[in-house]
Amino acid sequence: MSNLPNCPECNSEYTYEDRSLFICPECAHEWSSESETVSNEDVKVVKDANGNVLQDGDSVTVIKDLKVKGSSSVLKIGTKVKNIRLVEGDHDIDCKIDGFGAMKLKSEFVKKN
Repeated sequence: MSNLPNCPECNSEYTYEDRSLFICPECAHEWSSESETVSNEDVKVVKDANGNVLQDGDSVTVIKDLKVKGSSSVLKIGTKVKNIRLVEGDHDIDCKIDGFGAMKLKSEFVKKN
């Protein structure tokens, strides 16, 4: 008997190997043998307009006048935003802006301070 790993999705013991992949016949999950040794989740790296990596708690500056949806006001260029939080989705920055309140921004319209 071979020592094949159990499926990481359903923990099935009936996995088999096909070239460089392991396959689970019960849940149809496929994974590579390299992913077994390094089990890093698919972490989305969020970068600002200049290519700097953003993290939770960073401070950023708006680099373009942005129209605020549902309002007649505009978020001006140079507005500083403190303590950002990264979230999933198209607008990947969640923050609070003085004078505007809670808001979501796209990372392509900010630069890291």
